[in-house]
This record gives sequence, C-alpha cells and structure tokens, in this order.
Amino acid sequence: MVDVIGAAELLGHESDAEMLAVRLAHAQRLGNMGWAEWHLHTGETIWSDQVYVIFGRDPADGPIALPELAEHVEPADVGSLDRLLWSAVQGVEAVHAEFRIRRGGELRDLRVVLEPLAGGPVGLHGVIQDITSRRRAERMVSESRRQLLEAREQAAEERHVMLALREAILPEPPGCLDLPHTRIAVRYVPAEKTASLGGDWFEVAPAPDGRLLLAIGDVSGHGLPAIAHMAQLRHALVGLAMTGQPAHKLLAWLNDLVLHQLQDTTATAIIGHLDPETRVFAWSQAGNLAPILVRDGLARQLGQPRGVLLGATSGRPYELATTKLLPGDLLLMFTDGLVERRTRDIGVGLDLALAAARDVPARDLEAGLDRLLADIGGPNPEDDACLLAVRMLGPGDEPPATGEDAQGVRP
Repeated sequence: MVDVIGAAELLGHESDAEMLAVRLAHAQRLGNMGWAEWHLHTGETIWSDQVYVIFGRDPADGPIALPELAEHVEPADVGSLDRLLWSAVQGVEAVHAEFRIRRGGELRDLRVVLEPLAGGPVGLHGVIQDITSRRRAERMVSESRRQLLEAREQAAEERHVMLALREAILPEPPGCLDLPHTRIAVRYVPAEKTASLGGDWFEVAPAPDGRLLLAIGDVSGHGLPAIAHMAQLRHALVGLAMTGQPAHKLLAWLNDLVLHQLQDTTATAIIGHLDPETRVFAWSQAGNLAPILVRDGLARQLGQPRGVLLGATSGRPYELATTKLLPGDLLLMFTDGLVERRTRDIGVGLDLALAAARDVPARDLEAGLDRLLADIGGPNPEDDACLLAVRMLGPGDEPPATGEDAQGVRP
C-alpha cells in the first residue's frame, strides 16, 4: 500500500514538473526569450529551445560555445559583447547589454542578461531576449517624431512666408480710420491652420468723385495660389475703381477677369460706395453673405441684390442696391470664414454674429470688433476671414476735422 502511495506521489510530481516545463516554454515563446548556460571549465553549453529560435539555429547543430559567440554578432556590436562578458566574469552581480545578430540576412536586436553560476566564476547563466520588434517600434516612433518636428518647422516657415506675403499685399490698417461722419475699422483674421490660409481681402479707398470705396472678398482655395489670385483681383479692383463706375459694373468687369485670367478659380465679393455726405451706401455682391446693419440696438442682414460667384458664369447681370445709413448705424461686411465652421451650421454662426454685433460700442470700434470675434468663437481653424466695420457718427461722435483725417483713408 505504501508503495502504491509513493508511486502515486511520484507520478504527481512528474506531472507537475511537466506542466511547469510546458508553462515555462510557453512563457519563453510569448516573451521571445530563452536561457543559456556556459560552463567555463568544461566548455559545456546548454540552451533552452527558444534560444535556438532566436538565433535561427537548428537544435541538431547544438548551441554556440561562448568563444564562438562573437562570430554571430554584428561586427559593430562585438565591443558591446566583449564588455558584457568581461563584466560578467569579473563580478557577482547580473549585468546586461544589447547587441545585434544576423539571422537569415536580417539584423535582430538582442538583450542579454548574464550572471555568474553559483559557486564562483565557473560559468555564466544568461537570459536572452529578442527585442527586435520593440526596437523597431521605438525607431518608428522616433522617426515619426522627427518627421513631425520637421513638418511643424516647415509649416511654421510656410505660415511665416504666407503671412509676410499677405501683409505685403494686404497691409493691416493702422487702427481706426476717422473720416467725416464715418469711422472705419478692419480685421483680417488668419486661419489657425497654416494650410488653410487663403485669399480673403479688403479694400478701403477714396473714389474720384469723393465717395469711399468699401470692398471685401474671398478667392477660392488656400495657400500661395489663392494669395496670388487675391492680389490680382484686389489690384484690378483698385485700378477699375478709378473709372468712377458703380459697384455692379465693377463686379461685372472683375467677373470677366476671373473667367479669362484666373482659370479654375472662383471668388466672392462685396463692393460698395459710401457717400459720407448723404450717407447712402450703394453696393453689389457676388456670392457673398449680405452685410449686417445694426440700428437702434437691432441687428439684421441687408436684403441681398442678385449676383453670382465671380468666375462662375458670364452674362449674368449684377444688381445694385442702395441703403440709406443713419447716424449711429453700424454696417458690418464680412467673408464667410467669419461665421462658417466645420462643426456647426452656418445659420448658427450668423445668429452669433448678429447677437454680437448689437454689443459693438459706438465709441470704441476697435475693441468692439475684438469682442465680436471672441463672441462668435475666435479664429476659424479652417479658413481665414475679413471683417470691415463702418460706424456712422452722430453729432456727439464727430472727431476734430484735420487734413490728416480727410486724407489718411487707405490702410
């Protein structure tokens, strides 16, 4: 009976040992690691099965002896192996290093931890792990970071160039312009994303007949091509405006220019003439959102005259509308980048702009525009925008009349 119990215990222990061995082998495969022993006095070398897999070596060929290990290491990394072995045989603590081997013509990254066998410097025990996938992932991450940094630096440089070009073409106006019966402020708001800088523009200039030319527009596309087309369109308007022709005629000419000179391009625009004495604003539009008029604390969009996109078609007339402005009125002309966002309906943006326009103060137009921009969500990440504001002054708002006020019109 005792013999039976002993046999059963022995079988149980053997079963436990087999299960432990299976689990250990599974763990080595999952971690792509194995163990090795090198007995220095006898020259005996023992490898676990996974080490053969790591080295791509047939178990029938046996393990690699310690003196021959350097022959399988990438020449540039032999020094790392030598230092590892020297430290391992000299000390009592575990030491580790990384080096590369060639397996089937492919470089593999190994991490090796060595420690002396129990009983003194009679041999070494090591754990060898193939960390090729980890190092490749780290190199990929490092390369991605490098490329991202280069892309950011390039984007910053491109943004600097494009903003400098825009500033040369479309200089920022020096604060508020106080004219007879009129105060004007302009904002150009660049897109947050460099690639989204586009062709939004404005123009404020005296017409030959004493009226004031007010215009904004947006050329389709982004980047340097859109900026170049914007410059052509704006400069053409400045020249054509010297003819004294009304706004709808100017738009018709600009439409011909876009159709025949700026192929594969479209643009929106509002062009108007403001008579400072009569306060009549005569304007036309080409596919642009109608201006906002704020009067007596109420904000609304003006009725929009007919007009198609510049460059869309020929032979379609542009209508001329007239709006009589009153002292205290605020007129806001803007491109769609001001109110349009990818994350919301354009109607929501218009409602925000109408609500914010009511709060623009009469005496501080500059600060009022800054607050309006903040209230509608700040700069548009995807598109730039132009905002041109005209405040009709009342008797108590008129600035002192000077020659500088009458001449300093162009931004």
